[in-house]
Amino acid sequence: MKEQFKPLTVLCVAAHPDDLDFGTAGTTAVWTGDGHRVVYCLVTSGEAGGDDPSLPRTEMAKIRKREQTAAAKRVGVTELHFLGFPDGAVVADLTLRKAIARVIRQVRPDRVVTQSPVRRLDRMYSSHPDHLATGEATLNAIYPDARNRFAFPELMNEEGLEPHTVPEVWLSGTDEPNIYIDITGTIEQKVEALLCHKSQLDEPDKMDNLLREWASEAAKAGGLPPGSHAECFRIVDTT
Repeated sequence: MKEQFKPLTVLCVAAHPDDLDFGTAGTTAVWTGDGHRVVYCLVTSGEAGGDDPSLPRTEMAKIRKREQTAAAKRVGVTELHFLGFPDGAVVADLTLRKAIARVIRQVRPDRVVTQSPVRRLDRMYSSHPDHLATGEATLNAIYPDARNRFAFPELMNEEGLEPHTVPEVWLSGTDEPNIYIDITGTIEQKVEALLCHKSQLDEPDKMDNLLREWASEAAKAGGLPPGSHAECFRIVDTT
């Protein structure tokens, strides 16, 4: 008997608009294309991005929310949560942990994708302090906060959000991946998603080749056939 398809709910948590499109959009498109539900959670609104000093930061935040919303649609995501923490000043404190735990209890994911909390000295861009803090806070929100009814009890007592246990976490930006996802069929969507972030791209014409180069390197590292593209992650069991 053919096994019945059971769609997963995946929550992707990242620091800034465009982080997920650089790191995980190809995999997201694979999942949504297979019928799974993917939800985005952005810790900041990206107001510290861009180089125009005449543009108010509040306006930049609005622009980046619009860009991220458009990018998400390119890969089949329509549910986004913006937490509104200050761009460039993210701290893995109890306030952020509570905010992420709230989203976890609301979304009730089978899987969470987030940024690695471990600094990479060979790739400084992936180790932005906001990325590291987001990864650390997300892991703490998964264990113990979201599953423990006595952690942030007001989430349950005042907001009616029951505890939820996330079975696994996929870390992006890690130098110790243990899974490679073939995104050859969704690389176009990944490129389209990233190009939605017009306010952040000084040389958009170079993005297509750059993303394909990175994805080709990942595919080679993962032992995929020549001509393939991939994204890589480290899966952490959090049951």
